[in-house]
Amino acid sequence: MAAGSLTSRQLVEAYLARIAAYDKSGPALNAIVAINPEARTLADALDQERRAGSVRGPLHGIPVLVKDNYETLEMPTSAGSIALASFHPRADAFQVKKLREAGAVILAKTNMHELAAGIFTAGSRFGQTRNPYDLDRNPGGSSGGTAAGVAANFAAAGMGSDTCGSIRIPSSHNNLVGLRGTHGLSSRAGIVPLSSTQDIGGPLARSITDLAIMLDATVGPDPADAITREGAAHIPKSYRELLRADAMKDARVGVVRALFGSAPEDQEVTTIVNKAIDTLKNNGAEVIEVVIPGLDELLGSSSLINAEFKFDLADYLAGHPNAPVKSLGEVLDKGLYHRALEATFRARNTPETRQTDQYRRALIRRSVLRDAVAAVLEEHRLTALLYPTIRRKPARIGDGQAGSTCQLSAHTGLPALGLPAGWTEDGLPIGMDLLGPAWTEANLLALGFSIEQTMKPRRPPFSAPALVKGAAPAPRTTVMALTDNAGAVAEIKFSYDAVTSQLEYVMAVPAGRNDITAIWIQRGGDTPGAALYPLYGGATPPSGTLRLTYGDRGDLASGQLQVRYYSSRYPQGRGSVLAIP
Repeated sequence: MAAGSLTSRQLVEAYLARIAAYDKSGPALNAIVAINPEARTLADALDQERRAGSVRGPLHGIPVLVKDNYETLEMPTSAGSIALASFHPRADAFQVKKLREAGAVILAKTNMHELAAGIFTAGSRFGQTRNPYDLDRNPGGSSGGTAAGVAANFAAAGMGSDTCGSIRIPSSHNNLVGLRGTHGLSSRAGIVPLSSTQDIGGPLARSITDLAIMLDATVGPDPADAITREGAAHIPKSYRELLRADAMKDARVGVVRALFGSAPEDQEVTTIVNKAIDTLKNNGAEVIEVVIPGLDELLGSSSLINAEFKFDLADYLAGHPNAPVKSLGEVLDKGLYHRALEATFRARNTPETRQTDQYRRALIRRSVLRDAVAAVLEEHRLTALLYPTIRRKPARIGDGQAGSTCQLSAHTGLPALGLPAGWTEDGLPIGMDLLGPAWTEANLLALGFSIEQTMKPRRPPFSAPALVKGAAPAPRTTVMALTDNAGAVAEIKFSYDAVTSQLEYVMAVPAGRNDITAIWIQRGGDTPGAALYPLYGGATPPSGTLRLTYGDRGDLASGQLQVRYYSSRYPQGRGSVLAIP
């Protein structure tokens, strides 16, 4: 933009083309719920400012995404719920206003777990968001729409909210970085609440630098949110300016083994995070294992979400006379919720009053937990504690999601940076948290930047590649003619859509070739490997659609898949490489 080779308007159009290609079409990620109708006009105005010599900063003219629980002037704010489908406060949340002041273009709003009440991003208003790295898996939540959208490059970065992992878990599932700041770092004004004690809004991005730029634009005191007063004295001039590629050299990191899983299903993530820990050690960080006294008991009894949600939501809605509903009870009575949320909503609608003995005990435990964590950080002079963001890889859609470690930051109010740790063998991103003392976001970002520069973890998702003449790449086709000494065996037309990982086939076997017993796609080059997908034989239809796995996609690209046929003449099979230009 500074060179004049690109305008904000052109950038907006480029992102909108990607959204059109991949959000409701192609892989149908379902990350975007509303496009800002004024986005092009806003970009034009910012381009005019730039031409006039006025540039607000690094976000000038840059499109960003905003989670659907942030109030936005031009778009409704439904928080993923059909109960709030018509809710449009005609205002900006404080952090959205700050982004506009910094010159960002609010491009679109993103899907979220309904009313932020879960970690796999499904709801009654917009349905399920898909993970761009595996379309059968969830993207995390509740900020899963923002995470999937940023990972798929629908905008430069995005905003989410975190009550217990809702920024960091989606970051982990989508190869992103995300920050839950110290409680009070950024304003919650204009964000539909889940728990006033635990809520915080913040950015998700593809790199630490982008995250720091977003953070610089959005933090700061807000008269409408009293908790931000304390943070004002702790915010540096610029988080971006404090990033250091050598920050691992003088870092002391405490590994919290109690937050690593012990079940067999947890070992894949543990292995990946352990390799990331080795990277820290090999690059000069001093790494020790630490114990937080009473951690399990304190974490298990210090959440305030169930106690506060009903009352905080009612208070928020009472401040908006045009709200279509006024309480969680009304949402339940009118059936305005996704069935997956019913048990959660009914449980959270049970408390008669906020000020119960259980609530007061939870507040005390939170204070004890914060003191215990702070003592460990101080005793060992630690830059950060380290543990998996979530102990298990992204679950398949419909299976729920286990393994969250979100409570440590959410229940202490201490800052935690989520960043990539590595990849599973089936191509899924895994993340880890760095939790530091209060108001040490700059140190966490510097350490995260140093890790990022060494590990270089960014991998674009297969489902959202570069556009070709403004559209998704067209499916690639080929026709295979299999023959033997007796003549034609089969003719198979293949069509491969790389953005959905779907391989369609239509097969014709000549009449009279009753000796053909089976045709399979198999792994292997000169030596055949395991049989993967049946194409012919038994009850297999002569046409169909297959979804290739991560490993299969790589093998297809490298020529390691073949089509093999089996017959009475060739009982051990004969094959040809499956090559799709």
